[in-house]
Amino acid sequence: MSVLLHIADTHFGTEQPPVVEALVALAAQQRPDLVVLAGDITQRARPAQFRAAKAFVDRLGAPVLAVPGNHDIALFDLWARLTRPYARYAEVFGADLEPVHASADLLVVGVNTTRAWRHKNGEVSAAQVDRVAGLLASASPQQLRVVVVHQPAAVSCPGDRADLVRGHQAALRAWSVAGADLVLGGHIHLPYTLAPPGLARRLWVLQAGTAVSWRTRAEVPNSVNILRWGEAAAAHEHPARCGAAEGASCLVEQWDFVRKDRRFVRKAVTRVRPERPGSRGPCGGRVGPRAPDA
Repeated sequence: MSVLLHIADTHFGTEQPPVVEALVALAAQQRPDLVVLAGDITQRARPAQFRAAKAFVDRLGAPVLAVPGNHDIALFDLWARLTRPYARYAEVFGADLEPVHASADLLVVGVNTTRAWRHKNGEVSAAQVDRVAGLLASASPQQLRVVVVHQPAAVSCPGDRADLVRGHQAALRAWSVAGADLVLGGHIHLPYTLAPPGLARRLWVLQAGTAVSWRTRAEVPNSVNILRWGEAAAAHEHPARCGAAEGASCLVEQWDFVRKDRRFVRKAVTRVRPERPGSRGPCGGRVGPRAPDA
């Protein structure tokens, strides 16, 4: 049904040309229906960096839903930061900082978690939580319901807790009840998929690594995610014991850049099964490391 390419933290201004070319090649091979760009598109919000980012996304061959990251607000130009913080971003990616993509089988809701008066920390307000919850509640059962933020809504390492988006607990509780399936983010340059505990309904937080920048974490390569929903998932994986009769599954594929081969390869796959009324309950499991596609 749908293929979604999840990219974060491209940090144009620090991009690596071989990685950029490899990601363009991956997009051409996988032909996503939508590209999600989860912030920190540039390194210092300079016009030339935004132009380079625009040239890159124009080569991906798919519609792009983008949200800003903290690096997409000018850091050293204080006048611009305080009076027109998103002007350079808007010139390239549009004035809508919280875009929505809706199709027959996808609902993707962008949330601007940046704040001009903060250098790094993100926030989701009560008004933003309510707006997103209202959109999620109106989704059809056939739609995969995805929320896109920049700073993470849940972390896998204790050392990353300081980077959690402020208001994440209230947001996850409300969005879980409203029907969210996945919350996509970036910011910390670490890919993982996890289901936060203690929610009324299971959802998954999906983080992407830095897509093309040299600003990688130790021993974590450049990385992106590909999501396959419905028939697109079935074409790549046979259903597990929780089979197709229980509802559609979403495959979350982590693709890492292999420097010696100059290409992205599929590193691991996680199958998640969004809960829908009448289903027999959640089913999500690690499919495990995968060999690169032939």
